[in-house]
Amino acid sequence: MISGISKRQNDILDLLKSHGGKVSSAVLTEHFDVSVQTIRKELNILSELALVKRVHGGICLPVQSHNLSFSNRQIIHLEEKKEIARNIVRYLPEGCSIFLGIGTTPEQIARHLIHHPGLTVITNNLNAAIALCENPNIQTHMVAGRIRTTDQDVVGEDATHYFRKFQVNYGICGVGGISSSGDLLDFSTEESHLSQAILENCEQRILVADHQKFQRSAPVKSGHLRNIDMFFTNQISTELGLLCQQLDVKVEASSDQPLRQL
Repeated sequence: MISGISKRQNDILDLLKSHGGKVSSAVLTEHFDVSVQTIRKELNILSELALVKRVHGGICLPVQSHNLSFSNRQIIHLEEKKEIARNIVRYLPEGCSIFLGIGTTPEQIARHLIHHPGLTVITNNLNAAIALCENPNIQTHMVAGRIRTTDQDVVGEDATHYFRKFQVNYGICGVGGISSSGDLLDFSTEESHLSQAILENCEQRILVADHQKFQRSAPVKSGHLRNIDMFFTNQISTELGLLCQQLDVKVEASSDQPLRQL
């Protein structure tokens, strides 16, 4: 279930997936036993959040070439991201060094790290760096580069080069999407280069993503699950769990309830 939207809106998304990614307004109206106007209002909200695409007579799953707005990403799946953050903070030992990449899940990790003793953190995530300033025992290095005001992070060749100056214990990065075959997907080549720099210059490679990232589309390949050591998520589907098992990726899920296959 996606936090930040209503139960009915979550149910609409579940029904959409169970119908193969496309469903008519007539089917939705009959299924929920509500008026056309009520369904139209719900679909407008989901469309504005880029969770569905309006088509003639109904909706379909969006093919995304751009990420959701930053303000939407901060709200959607917020509780799931907090669960992931609490789980990974318990895992990280005292005195370790970490890369912390872009995105709202790494931001939540930083917010939960402020009471963690003796860390060294290298990040390009502006909100993460600001949160870490609350703990004077955390040594934070902020990369140089171009600030993306829309995403509140720093990107570009300088940022990627700065990450490559370090060799840390744990590289933690998010992802735009995970394909059914295990490809790690991002929305720009700049994001992809940063993710690659993080994963190539650490002892243990950690992916953080809520369960909705599986089979979510994004245009740029940044890597593959086979190059990940640990995957922290809130809940995992049977299909993705089997894929991680085949690729020898250790999964840490905050919920032990398997996702229902749609």
